[in-house]
Amino acid sequence: MTERDIPDSWSSASGREPDQNKRLSRTEQFGETQPFDVPATGSTSKSVKRRKKNHTKGLPINSNSEKTAQLSSTGKWPRWMKSWTLWLVLLMLIPGSVGFLAMAMLLKLPTAPNCPSIFWPLASASVRLHCAQLAASKQTVNDLLQAIALVKELPQNHPLHGEIDRFIEEWSRDILKLADQSFQTGNLEEAIATAQKIPEDVAAYKLVDEQIGKWQSIWSKAEATYNGAIAQVKERRWQSAFMLSAKMLRVDNQYWAGTKYDQLNRLIATAREDGDKLGKAESLANSKVVDNLLEAIKLAESIGQESYIYQKAQEAIPAFGRKMLELAQAKLDKQDADEALNIARQIPEITKLQGKTDDFIAIADAKRSAWIGNVSGLEAAIAQAQQIDPSRPVYNEAQQLIARWQLEIEDVANLEKARILASQGTVPNLTAAIAQVQLIPASNPRATEARQEIGRWRTQVETIEDQPYLERAEQIAIFDDINSLQAAIAQASEIRRGRALYPEARKKIRTWVGKIQRIQDQPYLDQAQELAQSGNLTAAISAAQQIASSGRALSGEAQAAINEWEGQIRTRENWRKAQEVGAAGTPEALVEAIRLADRVSNNSILRMDANLAIDQWSQQLLEIARTQGQSDIARGIDIAKSIPRGSAAYSAAQEQIRAWQEFLNPQPEPQPQPESQPFPPSTTINGQ
Repeated sequence: MTERDIPDSWSSASGREPDQNKRLSRTEQFGETQPFDVPATGSTSKSVKRRKKNHTKGLPINSNSEKTAQLSSTGKWPRWMKSWTLWLVLLMLIPGSVGFLAMAMLLKLPTAPNCPSIFWPLASASVRLHCAQLAASKQTVNDLLQAIALVKELPQNHPLHGEIDRFIEEWSRDILKLADQSFQTGNLEEAIATAQKIPEDVAAYKLVDEQIGKWQSIWSKAEATYNGAIAQVKERRWQSAFMLSAKMLRVDNQYWAGTKYDQLNRLIATAREDGDKLGKAESLANSKVVDNLLEAIKLAESIGQESYIYQKAQEAIPAFGRKMLELAQAKLDKQDADEALNIARQIPEITKLQGKTDDFIAIADAKRSAWIGNVSGLEAAIAQAQQIDPSRPVYNEAQQLIARWQLEIEDVANLEKARILASQGTVPNLTAAIAQVQLIPASNPRATEARQEIGRWRTQVETIEDQPYLERAEQIAIFDDINSLQAAIAQASEIRRGRALYPEARKKIRTWVGKIQRIQDQPYLDQAQELAQSGNLTAAISAAQQIASSGRALSGEAQAAINEWEGQIRTRENWRKAQEVGAAGTPEALVEAIRLADRVSNNSILRMDANLAIDQWSQQLLEIARTQGQSDIARGIDIAKSIPRGSAAYSAAQEQIRAWQEFLNPQPEPQPQPESQPFPPSTTINGQ
């Protein structure tokens, strides 16, 4: 069938079905008719019937027949009919023409029916099936539905009904396949709408709900996975997002496993880059450095609107700006108004904190004027604060500052007057200055400053009043005898606790008391040292303990002497015991004697004697080891090993130990090697 035979669309007029109440008879509706507008063999045309009737009765069929009969009866023929040449030509042409016409009739194919122009109520079942197949061959939803509509109205007892049911099932499944193609390309609603176009009264309709349910289940699971990955991206959990995106590859849908998977991976990668950028910005912001905060704002600002991190970046920018305001406020709290204003003026407009920044600058600028500390500065601060509009959040703070500064103006006047008086440096002027400052109430803003000035001026007054006592005490103590020192202490004690010079007076008193104690205790310490020099260390220790235990000036010195003398006693005892033990002459006794002698302090005069004894005893050990080694080498080695490092016999002992060990464990003698030859006698070179 050629392409021109496939109908693109069939008119509604030609395709109308008759009303159910006016159905044609089965013969008229479904009787076989010749296609392509050829009349059927059973035609009831009147002209045809008339010709048959006349022929039956032997009547001439037409006027030409009648004329021929007349000529035959009269026996008169036209002249041209008597020409033998004409008849010869006719006899030659007629058989060839008949053969040609017969061959043409045999070879001529029937013309396909023009489906769009067929009047369907009169069309046969074969024509309907033929045109339905043509429509279905286009494999579009509308053509497949039209194909089903053409044949599904045939009655159940029609001979072609089985074949038609098979085609309807096939075409319905084709519609489902087309719907699935829409589903695979990402058009779920279109796929559902297409599937639902399958008529409910066809057998394949039972697959529609099942297929739609399957599509919706796949789609909802894919959407949940996709949205879950997006949620992880928003929280900057990149690993979780990539794990969810990997699940998309297992979705039974080309759109989700292909297009949306690629889209999601690109989105995660881009968001991760933006997330790293935002993370760097947050790290910079945590440093609480102005330049780093400005850089953090720039990084957050560079994240585009299409990014899933954009919202978090936009939320971070005002937060970074607020951190800058906090830094500025910290500087202002330390009364560093210049730096506070410098920070606040750098806050970018993108932080959307312009109103708060302006309010901060207005307050900080006014405070800077007030902190100048004079009346003109306070008046300037009041004027600046009065310019703040009542609608601003800091208006109430500004009004409180104005009230404070107005009170402060009077306080500053009192402070300035008091400072002028105090600058004279005399007790009456300092006392007058204190009285002037005391006019400032404790609740006033400058009350703290006033108290500080009062304390400073009182210190000056007390210093002026008490300095003579301290100077006289120092003059008296210059003689450094007990009576002078005691008189100096009495003079310095006139300075009462809480006065300005009291700490200095107490320090000097402690020095003078120490001198008195040294004068009093030095004879006892001298006596103890004399006893120690005479060798009576026990008596020296007893004498020094009277001072060490009293907590007086020489207690530390006395305790140090006692410790030294006790060490000398222990050294002597160790040396005595070493000599007693070493006299036994056995290897064990000699080893113990060496150990005791080595305890003698290096600072002791006995250390030289101890060293000589250690060398002598180690030499004795070596001789004993050699003697013992003649009969018991292992015992000799043990004794030699006990000789201490650094003694005179140590090297010889080590040499003797090595000799004995070599004797006990001789090295195997090397085996003689046979004289080498270039090649064995039987060996040939290169087979020669």
